[in-house]
Formats: sequence, structure tokens, C-alpha cells
Amino acid sequence: MLAVINRLAIYCLILSPLSLYADNTTPSINQLCQEVGNKLASVSVNNCLKQQMVTSGDQSHQNRLIAHKIYPPLGTREPLGRVLLIGGVHGDEYSTVSIVFKWMDKLNQYHSGLFHWKVTPLLNPDGLLKEGRAQRQNGNGVDLNRNLPSQDWNELAIKYWENRTKKNPRRYPGPYANSEPETQWLVNTIEEFKPDVIIAVHAPYGLVDYDGPQTAPKKLGSLNLWRLGTYPGSLGNYAGIDLAIPVVTIELASAGSMPSKGEISRMWIDLVRWLKREVPKQRLATLQQPITSQ
Repeated sequence: MLAVINRLAIYCLILSPLSLYADNTTPSINQLCQEVGNKLASVSVNNCLKQQMVTSGDQSHQNRLIAHKIYPPLGTREPLGRVLLIGGVHGDEYSTVSIVFKWMDKLNQYHSGLFHWKVTPLLNPDGLLKEGRAQRQNGNGVDLNRNLPSQDWNELAIKYWENRTKKNPRRYPGPYANSEPETQWLVNTIEEFKPDVIIAVHAPYGLVDYDGPQTAPKKLGSLNLWRLGTYPGSLGNYAGIDLAIPVVTIELASAGSMPSKGEISRMWIDLVRWLKREVPKQRLATLQQPITSQ
């Protein structure tokens, strides 16, 4: 009997540290929402949790989850297209995370299956949830919107950072293209989800930027179209130019303050109207592209 007890004691000694390690190091949506709710005044912990986001296990540089939510087609109805909506690419642009949560609330209430949505409100959790003041870059000090594998990355990204930004750490493109887990998630999502349009929310220029084929939205709420151009490793360059996927970049007027409730609704209504008009054109253009042998 004593031998059995001794074996059980040894087993518990072995198992307990492992259990504690798993509990303390395995990230969860609950943990992410706790951090988000404690950081953002306009997104509560409960509001984050009620979105019922999921993850495929992808994690940030500092092992936080990259969470998303799918709004799928309903019944047998063929959706007009697939839309990828992204917030929080830059961690110090608080409003870009908050407004995507507000738009998720609208989708929760009004989603009709007209589009197939994939939404991630926070691509860069490490930047936003950094202790103290949030930062633009990810936990590895890389600007995610300069790290995407655009065709000109190898030739221009580091040169641009050194010569044009004078090695501004806020715009460091990384050691090589697609080096960061967050950009890898985005690249894989684009490849697997095959969006017809990508909507990325940034701040604080107060305008609508656009890259890619089809007709750009001239106005979303009070924000007017003003093309900023592309940069080595930017989403507009990688997806909009290289992959010919329309990329709408919504530049909110403030990184720290939210637009009014009315403005949030007007922007959403204008965006959906534009999607209804332009996404079928994009799908048709994609279907008509000639098949080339590899």
C-alpha cells in the first residue's frame, strides 16, 4: 500500500508542474478579452467575449492569440463575395480596434448572408496590449504594414527604411519579408480565405485610401477618397497591387478618439453600399482572368 502511495506522490510531483505550466502559458480568448477590455475604454471585457471569436491557434510574437470571427453564407444563398475586415494593425491606433468591434455588433444583429465575412479586430495584440503606452509595432519591434511580402520588398524595404525614414523604429520593416507571425497569419488568411475585398482600418489621417482594381469608394461617412500611394511591404502594395485584390484603407481622423455613433453608422452604410456595387465586378473580373500554366 505504501508503495502505491509513493508512486502516486511521484506522479503528482511530475504532473503538477506541467499542469501549472499549461494553465499559465496557454493563451485563450478569455485572456485576450480581459486584456482588451482593460486597455480600451470603448470595448468592455463582456463586449469582447460576446463576439464569440475563435482562433486556429495562431499567436503573436508574445504568444497572444490572433482571434477572428466568421460570418458565413446563410442557407443555400450564394454570397456576393468574401470580405476580410482588419483592425489594430498598428497597436497605438486604438480607435481602429474599437470601431471594428462596433461593426461586429452590427454584423451580429444584421448579417443576412449577403457577404461572407472574416473579421479580426486586433491583428497586432502585442502592440496594443503593451504594458503602459501602446506601440505601433508588434512585440518584435516590426511595423506589420511594412513586413508583407510585396514583390519589391527585397529590393526596396530596407533601403526605404534607412534612407527615407532615417531608420525610424516605428517603421522598421523587419529582418526579412513576412518574418512576423502576425503577417504570416494575414498572408495565410488571404491565401486560404480568398477575399474579394480587404478592408483595413487605420488612423489618424481622416481619409479613404485605395489600392487595386475596380472603382474606389469616393466617400465613407465624412471621409473622402485621397490616395496615399503604397510602400514596400504594405498591405496595399502586397494585396492591392501584387495580388490585384481591392484594398480599402479607412483612415480614421483620430487614433485615440472614436467617431460619433452616427458617423460609425454612416461609414458602415456607405461601405456596404460600395461592396454591393463593386464586389460582383471583382468576382467577375477574377473569373475572366486567363488561366496560366505554372
